[in-house]
Amino acid sequence: MKNYLVIGGSSGIGKEISELLSNENIVFSTSRNEINGSNENIRHIKYDVLEDELDPELLPDQIDGFVYCPGTINLRPFRSLKLETFRSDLELNLIGAIKTLQTILPRLQQSPSSSIIFYSTVAVKIGMPFHSSVSSSKSALEGLTKSLAAEFAPKIRVNCIAPSIVNTPLANKFLNTEDKIEKAAARHPLNKIGTAKEIAQLTQYLLDEKSKWITGQIINIDGGISLSLIHI
Repeated sequence: MKNYLVIGGSSGIGKEISELLSNENIVFSTSRNEINGSNENIRHIKYDVLEDELDPELLPDQIDGFVYCPGTINLRPFRSLKLETFRSDLELNLIGAIKTLQTILPRLQQSPSSSIIFYSTVAVKIGMPFHSSVSSSKSALEGLTKSLAAEFAPKIRVNCIAPSIVNTPLANKFLNTEDKIEKAAARHPLNKIGTAKEIAQLTQYLLDEKSKWITGQIINIDGGISLSLIHI
């Protein structure tokens, strides 16, 4: 069994990933609140990336995969965004990932072949109105992905998944009625929105040895919207 660390594993994509990986592995899943779960293969750790320092003693000596799930969706016109919004998005989307990775890197290096997964957004690739804050921080995360992939090869692979809108609690205000779901789906060539399970399955593949020739990639999973000029 391998050891995986999932940051933000209590809901949405992170929860789906934790449950999927726990079928054959041990998952250390963090969240801001205490969680008492019944799955013996999921070890819950209370950790707020903005406020806490992750205690490495709570983790195994060897970590085979690191998944950083926290994210933001602050969609407003640029003129109405305060500078603090850009700072807070950057802290959660980028600095939190860096801080956590610096803590656990020695444990990732103990694995013969480990993998790191970050999450961006399709808005970085195609440009979408009202996405200036989240796109700025996620663009930086994509740059980090490529730099670390080059630096850590060949022992550690680093990839970034860039979805379009996914039906999770984070996106609930955009998908909380059937009408909103239908309109969001219609903007995608495949006429559907993403699910947490679909993102989790791609994540599992990128963590697995089956993807051992893939690193430094920004992988879009977006219903085809990045092929068009249609904006969400």
